[in-house]
Amino acid sequence: MHGGATNPSVPRRGIWGWMLFDWAAQPFFTVVTTFIFGPYFISRMAADPAVGQAAWGYAIALAGFVIAILSPVLGAIADQTGVRKPWIGFFAVIQIVSLSLLWFAAPGSNLFWVLIAFSIASVAAEFSIVFNDSMMPRLVSKDEIGRISNIAWGLGYLGGMIVLIFIVAFLAASPQTGKTLIGLDPLFGLDPTKGEDARAAGPISALWYFVFILPMFLFTPDGVKGLPLGAAVKRGLSELKATLSEVRQRANIFRFLIARMIYQDGVNGLLALGGGFAAAMFGWSITEIGLFGIILNVVAIFGCLAASRIDTLFGSKAVVILSLVLLLLATIGIVSTGPDYTLFGFLRFSSEDSGGLFATAAEKAYLVFGVFIGIAFGPVQASSRSYLARSVSAEEAGRYFGIYALAGRATSFLAPFLVASVTALSGSPRLGMAVLIAFFVAGLAILAGTPYPAAEVGEEI
Repeated sequence: MHGGATNPSVPRRGIWGWMLFDWAAQPFFTVVTTFIFGPYFISRMAADPAVGQAAWGYAIALAGFVIAILSPVLGAIADQTGVRKPWIGFFAVIQIVSLSLLWFAAPGSNLFWVLIAFSIASVAAEFSIVFNDSMMPRLVSKDEIGRISNIAWGLGYLGGMIVLIFIVAFLAASPQTGKTLIGLDPLFGLDPTKGEDARAAGPISALWYFVFILPMFLFTPDGVKGLPLGAAVKRGLSELKATLSEVRQRANIFRFLIARMIYQDGVNGLLALGGGFAAAMFGWSITEIGLFGIILNVVAIFGCLAASRIDTLFGSKAVVILSLVLLLLATIGIVSTGPDYTLFGFLRFSSEDSGGLFATAAEKAYLVFGVFIGIAFGPVQASSRSYLARSVSAEEAGRYFGIYALAGRATSFLAPFLVASVTALSGSPRLGMAVLIAFFVAGLAILAGTPYPAAEVGEEI
């Protein structure tokens, strides 16, 4: 860390402990939600891919609804109790247990209970993120928030990629050969025909989370203890009511939160459903989906590192707008690609399968659009986080990051719900995914007119 990069009262290991939270948390989103378990559920557990995509979308929508309702309440209460770590610990236990239960999601299992376990894990993960994010303004100075936030996010993708590589190289075997990508028998005698390679993603990400959140608990200073829980709940709810009224008066922050609410819906839908969409269209195995995820995560790490510099030089808004343009182009590219064409048939390919991984030209085109997603999906979230952190004071951070989580989740059920519904009604996963384009366009349009930082003129932060 550079001199002056952090609060001088916070030791360097405290900053690293905070950043390692993203390293600990990301494998859940990488291997469970997006690249391993989600596609397995959509393409192998459900009766057909359209049913699977709809069911997975509805599960994400349910979790998003719960998160939207309770995140600002918990953030406001945390401001009054002062401490964040006990909350993170409480939700960590729930997340670890729920993820471990995904091991029992064998083909033919009851889909309802699998989706409930996944939804509970998602809710617990997001609540922990609210409390972790709200620690940032006390740990890091304003001028370094963007850099630290993007580096932490990049660490998260590195952690997610390591777990993904482990699963693809050592656990995920071809059902035809019984061998992993590097020619080994799966560790622990896992049977790919029973989906055990994908089901293991739950317990593995749970173990990873448990181990790597420990540095944050051991080394990162917490807030000063405030009110006891009962009084904190009462005061917190009162403060939340006042904050919700206040935020409407702080027009710039309100505009930023509306923009973020809309474009984050698109991001959430793209990350949660993109891997399953590709798996269903191209018939990708766990190995190919995993490799796709590894490519995206490698690109994401460099994207976050580049964004950390751009954020420092040009501000968080520039990073967010550039990222949204790339995500919009990627989504258009993905939904315009079919088995033998891309860009709505403007480019047509031979459907000949050359053998091996990503064997058709259309699959390679899909990979190119995936690289756009990889560059952008980390920075759009990390710099949105620093955008808000630069716009509020440390004393109000819990409340505003609770509302920020609300803005990221208030309509987060809407994108997967619309994708699921359009898919179910039309029978076309492609038409379902096309819904996401509208979220990126609308969010980008609103953000373009939002000042940066989003604090009002003359406001002390």
